[in-house]
Amino acid sequence: MSATVPAATPPASPSPAATTLARVAQIAVNVRDLRRAVAFWRDTLGLRLLFEAPPRLAFLDCGGTRLMLSLPETPEFDHPGSILYFQVAELAATHARLTAAGIRFRQPPTLVARMPDHELWMAFFADSEGNPLALMSEVRGAAKP
Repeated sequence: MSATVPAATPPASPSPAATTLARVAQIAVNVRDLRRAVAFWRDTLGLRLLFEAPPRLAFLDCGGTRLMLSLPETPEFDHPGSILYFQVAELAATHARLTAAGIRFRQPPTLVARMPDHELWMAFFADSEGNPLALMSEVRGAAKP
């Protein structure tokens, strides 16, 4: 005989803070070769490996956001992901470090927009699986990347 568990009833009026989207907690990145992808994200980009759940998953920390490297389970999920933009303080130095580590950028750091209080600079590249990525830097004052 199986016991019936009543469905949980949500509170009548949740507080606005309880229903506000506050931050991205995890981002999934499709990969074709999990071992190669972990090496790229951990060894080349320098993210900390949190744990692996072989044979399909690995999780890394990116500034408090969990990055999930995943082999697609079904064809509908087998596609490149959204572009991830990594904010960096020193774009030129980060670009030089990653170039020395073997990353091929589409172009050197490029001024994308001039704002009243800063300039927005970016540099685009791809991970080991072909997913598009970018470095971005908001440069204030006279300093340029």
